[in-house]
Amino acid sequence: MLVSGSLKLPAPNRLLSVDLRHLRFAVAAADYGSFRKAAESLAVRQSTLSRTVCQFELSIGVTLFERSSGGVRSTPAGRQILRMARTILEELDALLATAKSTRNGESGRLAIGFCTSLTTGNLRASLLDFRQRFPQIELATVERRRTRLATALRNSVLDVLILTGGSTSLQDSKTKFLWSERVLVVLPEDHPLSAQQVVYWTDLRDETIILSEYDPGREIEDLLVSKLMSPDDRPRIERHDISRGVVKSLVTMKVGISLVLESDIGANFSGLVYRELRDGTGPSRLDYSAYWQSDNENPALNAFLKMLSERYPSPRLEG
Repeated sequence: MLVSGSLKLPAPNRLLSVDLRHLRFAVAAADYGSFRKAAESLAVRQSTLSRTVCQFELSIGVTLFERSSGGVRSTPAGRQILRMARTILEELDALLATAKSTRNGESGRLAIGFCTSLTTGNLRASLLDFRQRFPQIELATVERRRTRLATALRNSVLDVLILTGGSTSLQDSKTKFLWSERVLVVLPEDHPLSAQQVVYWTDLRDETIILSEYDPGREIEDLLVSKLMSPDDRPRIERHDISRGVVKSLVTMKVGISLVLESDIGANFSGLVYRELRDGTGPSRLDYSAYWQSDNENPALNAFLKMLSERYPSPRLEG
């Protein structure tokens, strides 16, 4: 049982078993910062989710969350456990995807990995176009951290990745530039900067910027550092082990502001406004590219790459 925020451990021979539901429920609670919202997303009762998470904590002898009336927050020890839980779930998903691919045959299936939003933008439009052109091809989409996507590509679990920028883990892959997206600042609607139609990087100096530890948060942070070379000119940056949706929730709570790409506009939250972020030369942008393995002979991949070349012709050379 929980006592004053700590755990009273059961005897070793009475430890509860840990199953995948424990992991999924705990990770969902961390992503949403709320047992109620996590339960809604998983279509289970809040009491069921809360009880399952408590069982998980009791089994491993670690308090995963600090509970409050405003929701839940991962403890330092809990963050380490939850990172491992995410890895286990991602590896399981990869295993199931591989088994399904083997069972169905690669020629009729295309697996795409990405780190961006599918609510709007070029990636969503491209996937819709592909489904309309090739309805007979099963399309599987996977959103993961960049390192996990790169591993899945090398292991042939995924056929192609759509990512911002480059990566040392993808240097051996073929690549094609696709499009670029503007970087936007997300603000509470009553924030002083919301009165401006355009926000400049130098306007961020006294702000707190909330970013996800996952892509494209890290690339946006790199861009910020390149635009504001002096540490004295940079805003305070808070990195959180949370999803983009939870970042926006924190912005609505006025914990800080955030930076996103324009494809995130579709996932709007009440009380937020978006403003274009510029420097002296104009809008700031990040590039998107496709990455794939040269020895991948999947016909569905060839069809997808051909469609991308038609939609996004570019003078840039492919790697």
